[in-house]
Amino acid sequence: MDDLLSEFLTETNESIGIVDASLVALEQDPGDESQIDSIFRLVHTIKGTCGFLGLPRLEAVAHAGENVLGKIRDKELTVTADVVTIILEAIDVIKDILATIEETEHEPEGNDADLIARLNDVAFGTAAVAAPSAPVPEPVAETPSGQVSLDELEAAFQAAAGPEERDLKPGEVSLEELEAAFLAAPGPEEMAEPVTQKAEAVSQDDNKSGGERAAKESSLANQSIRVNVQMLENLMTMVSELVLTRNQLLQMVRGMDDNEFTVPLQRLSHVTTELQEGLMKTRMQPIGNAWSKLPRIIRDLSHDLNKKIDLVMHGAETELDRQVLELIKDPLTHMVRNSADHGLEMPSDRLAAGKPEIGKIVLEAFHEGGHIIIKISDDGRGLNVAKIGKKAIESGLTTEAELEGMSPQQIQSFIMRAGFSTAEKITNVSGRGVGMDVVRSNIEKIGGTIALSSEEGQGSVFTIKIPLTLAIVSALIVECCGERFAIPQTSVLELVRASTNSSSDHTIEMINQSPVLRLRDHLLPLVHLNDILKLETAADEVADQSKARGAEEFIVVIQVASYVFGIVVDRVFDTEEIVVKPIAPILKNLAIFSGNTILGDGSVIMILDPNGIAAVSGDGIVNSDNTERETVADSQRQDDKTALLVFRAGSQHPKAVPLSLVARLEEIDVASIEDANGRQVVQYRGQLMPLTTIDGKQSVLQEGRQPVLVFSDQDRSMGLLVDEIVDIVEDHLEIEMAAKLDGFVGSAVIQDKATDIVDVGYFLQKCFGNWFGMRDARPFGQKKGKQKILLVDDSPFFRNMLVPLLKTAGYDVTTAENGVEALKHRELGKQYDIIISDIEMPEMDGFTFAEEVNGDGRWSETPIVALSSHTTADDFDRGRAVGFSDYVAKFDKDSLMTALSQTLKASGSSR
Repeated sequence: MDDLLSEFLTETNESIGIVDASLVALEQDPGDESQIDSIFRLVHTIKGTCGFLGLPRLEAVAHAGENVLGKIRDKELTVTADVVTIILEAIDVIKDILATIEETEHEPEGNDADLIARLNDVAFGTAAVAAPSAPVPEPVAETPSGQVSLDELEAAFQAAAGPEERDLKPGEVSLEELEAAFLAAPGPEEMAEPVTQKAEAVSQDDNKSGGERAAKESSLANQSIRVNVQMLENLMTMVSELVLTRNQLLQMVRGMDDNEFTVPLQRLSHVTTELQEGLMKTRMQPIGNAWSKLPRIIRDLSHDLNKKIDLVMHGAETELDRQVLELIKDPLTHMVRNSADHGLEMPSDRLAAGKPEIGKIVLEAFHEGGHIIIKISDDGRGLNVAKIGKKAIESGLTTEAELEGMSPQQIQSFIMRAGFSTAEKITNVSGRGVGMDVVRSNIEKIGGTIALSSEEGQGSVFTIKIPLTLAIVSALIVECCGERFAIPQTSVLELVRASTNSSSDHTIEMINQSPVLRLRDHLLPLVHLNDILKLETAADEVADQSKARGAEEFIVVIQVASYVFGIVVDRVFDTEEIVVKPIAPILKNLAIFSGNTILGDGSVIMILDPNGIAAVSGDGIVNSDNTERETVADSQRQDDKTALLVFRAGSQHPKAVPLSLVARLEEIDVASIEDANGRQVVQYRGQLMPLTTIDGKQSVLQEGRQPVLVFSDQDRSMGLLVDEIVDIVEDHLEIEMAAKLDGFVGSAVIQDKATDIVDVGYFLQKCFGNWFGMRDARPFGQKKGKQKILLVDDSPFFRNMLVPLLKTAGYDVTTAENGVEALKHRELGKQYDIIISDIEMPEMDGFTFAEEVNGDGRWSETPIVALSSHTTADDFDRGRAVGFSDYVAKFDKDSLMTALSQTLKASGSSR
């Protein structure tokens, strides 16, 4: 293909995508002049380039569309649904022509006269369509005005029927040349002066704008270049090989003492990591690229289904690997169509149910760990459990007896089965039974998971969790029957060493002839890797005679969506960055493998697929009872046992911190600790991480490796140096004595020992004075006051840090993730004594939430305290204006406690 034509197709396809989305946005906000100018400029550019490349059909359609856009830009035409529809129709024709040109390198034959006539009719009225086919008469003196605009003249010329297209004969000229000569010729004497002046003005404007545009395009061109995707793929392959070679070299010197190769290899390792991360960034694309077609799809569906739908998208700038992005486009499109068709009710039904006439579909994307989380939610009818159960019985997926013993969550999970559909009739949108099972299958192919939660009459939420990249991942290396395997680190929760007797804190028990692990008062199902892989050892016969496979077992605790289980292995090695190689065709039907890789010693090992293992072990539907239990647990009061990390620092007296606050446990080389700006720091994952100690008396090792507790929130981390990590325990967190020293909440009895509970917030403030002020305020929970507090915050980190402090103060705390979830507590008839709400929250900000609370008699007497990082005088005034009783800075713990006490006392609810 000609380079010029290839460049044209690339740029035009990009422009068409922008025009598509901008037209839908323009329909929603007709007064947005920036959108109008942008759309007109892009279509004008397409038309001009078509003329240069000799694409008359494409040029004619683009020109007719430009006429309509020009009238809109000049405010001579009002934007309506019909106007946008016909422009979109023209855009669709342009897309079809471009697709054919890309395939054949030639413009396809066709007649777009009807579309062009309708476009001109919209732009200039019926006169343009009904214009006579005879040549345009010369102006005569008897004409009252004697003047017509160039646009009207050109429109009449375009609408006139001309002779059939044929090759030019010698001496003939083309229509384009004739039009150019016509425009250059002088008009009647009385029009000569104004026309000349107008032409000069237009020429000057064109020259000026053309120069500015050329300068701008030149500037943009210098900032970026186009690189063939295949070249990036080849570079990624080479970097993958470099990573493997790096691993091999590190393996060679791992068992040696320090030698002359140590420092160069460390430098090589750092450079390889930086090169890998840099190249990965070139493959990263915003997820908004996969969302760009959704506004148009929703717009068309709303017309087809006679529904009013509002599509809201958050986090479109979130980046992920191009390969992953391509693989999730179709599943996302299907799920959004599902929400529009199955989820949202008809406008009349919504009004009857007390809902807004316009249904809402919300797409949200954000990073969490090494994954991208995508949520698709709607405020529609939710999943009808009775209807799904009936259809499941009819389809033979279950029996009535089995159905009675299932939870609503398990019944809802039937929609993930192949061929399952509750649509009453087949349409072009749904009803064919090819749906969520395909979506789930495609997501699991890339190592992702999908979970759902739905409440009938309130709506549904689908949560997709996918890896950032598929090329290079961190994996845990394990051994079974003498063979090594890799398990993706993103699925590993923890490692446990358990026994069949009481010699260990964690025990393996038999329930219904199946082994389970009792882990912190929870029972986890176990699968033996050698059973799954059908590997046999000489010890099998002996092992089969016992209740379990040995006195002690290594167990890898895995989480797939909400399903948690353990894989029993023989040995556990280290974590290692591995390069994922595609699985051999002969093994592609084995769901338990997702690929293979080469280790540092040159060995080729298989990569296990946790999703496949869960399916093979009989738990293919991952939305099991665990999901329901977790959903209920989130909405209940947090008076259960708390997981605590017990450690020693500065003395032999035990100290503890809630495990949910700890991001990672690390051991850092003390030689890597540096001094910066008067404090100790260490380079951690590409950033400087400040280090702190429990008190100034704590000593730090002079050499070797120092244990560190890492606390992270978004892109910031802090390290707390400790002497020894003792254990992870679960116990009731009851503060017996208040703390007198800074940095501690108080003292509690943990595992029959007096233990100091660390105040993480103190150390965060010590390292980052504006830890919470540096980031945008997240929606914060609600708390209620007499003895009950409702806490709403979408940041698990902040919730987990604040709940122990509030419980220590004697409050009974319930949490909710956002304002919408908090209002559900009101619908259930729950009462609280005080509410604490952050200002900025997804779906419903704090100000709107306060108005909702004060506008309903059920909670109107409940005081509300605002908790936010925005603490200007204007923020305070606005907060009080909408009904907040008090307004407290999010990072000021003492002010919060004081505000709670004073507000409760003023409302008569003080304890």
